[in-house]
Amino acid sequence: MEQDQLTPPEPAYRTVMQLRGAAWGTALVVAALVAEGSTELPNGLMILPALAIAVWIGLVAPARAYRRMGYAFSADRLRVVKGYIFQTDTLVPLSRVQHIDVEAGPLLRMLELTELQVHTAAAEDATVTVPGLLRADAEAIREAIREHIRQATA
Repeated sequence: MEQDQLTPPEPAYRTVMQLRGAAWGTALVVAALVAEGSTELPNGLMILPALAIAVWIGLVAPARAYRRMGYAFSADRLRVVKGYIFQTDTLVPLSRVQHIDVEAGPLLRMLELTELQVHTAAAEDATVTVPGLLRADAEAIREAIREHIRQATA
């Protein structure tokens, strides 16, 4: 297969990933504090590893995962690559697309980003998400896919 030139997500998407990781890290640290307070283990035995893990999932892992993300859109397919530990390289023929969503939760809207969700006719992994797009880019890709579908069904 030829190698497509991948377009990375917008730089602000790394912030989204880090904030999501920080939320999970905070929950882990709170759980460790509660567990440490309710046991007779020496102080720091649970909180120090929890802090180290929180830093990893809030700062290090999102930055590394971000560097390995990207997408390529051509006239007949969409390719999405993502993942740090478990990397996924998904190729979606546009002829298999059922419908397309442009989504943005509060955090993404705050940073003026969206995610493009492409739903396919596949039985497994029927939704492919292109993260970290500007709204205009997501809408342009959606319209290009719609046009491809219109031409294919005409």
